[in-house]
Amino acid sequence: MHMLESQLLFYALLFVLAFLYSSVGHGGASGYLALMALFSIAPEVMKPTALVLNLFVSLIAFAQFYKGRHFMPKLFIPLALASVPMAFVGGMITIEQGLYKKILGVVLLFAIARFAGFRKADFNENKPYKTWLALLIGGIIGLLSGMIGIGGGIILTPVLILLHWTNMKQAAAVSAIFIFVNSAAGLAGQFTKGITFTTYMVAYIAVALAGGIIGSYFGAQKFNNLVLKQVLAGVLLIAVVKLLTV
Repeated sequence: MHMLESQLLFYALLFVLAFLYSSVGHGGASGYLALMALFSIAPEVMKPTALVLNLFVSLIAFAQFYKGRHFMPKLFIPLALASVPMAFVGGMITIEQGLYKKILGVVLLFAIARFAGFRKADFNENKPYKTWLALLIGGIIGLLSGMIGIGGGIILTPVLILLHWTNMKQAAAVSAIFIFVNSAAGLAGQFTKGITFTTYMVAYIAVALAGGIIGSYFGAQKFNNLVLKQVLAGVLLIAVVKLLTV
């Protein structure tokens, strides 16, 4: 494949990933990391690049879901209070990512299996959240997010649904802004060690923005909860395949 063809294919796949992830309130870092690995982009570039793209796509997704009145600020606050400092710490830590990605991939398989068994009523029957548990969940996800260069939405969204704290669109709204603040904190942690970006960064951002704008619009305004459940299951399955094979 020629250089131009390879670059165009990369941009097309980047657009699709941003569209798909933003439609469920995700920034898409797990997908971007897998895509960049597939195209042999340098590892030291992948982590900060994924987080920067996360910032743009997740903020756009949040704006759409917030406009649709799906945001739950009282739930977001304890999650973020614990996750942001831990994401900063995680961003300063360099770990062997191969084993962790495989473990995360296996864990996500359980979430996919659970989503396949949801009843329609599950999306409308919320239980009161526990502040201490929200703090614990936020801290754990924040640390892991900073370590591997994701915003944490791929983990947080199924957790919120499985605990019955939110419906699908509420989970998407909370996850979107959760991803934004964690990505910013993770980047801040990485800055303490030095960051390298690709020369195509502006183009990456433009393509991801386009996909994020369109995907978040359809996710917040057009898709129903059943569709969102199916899209999220698909997103998780893609992430699992990439985590276990890349």
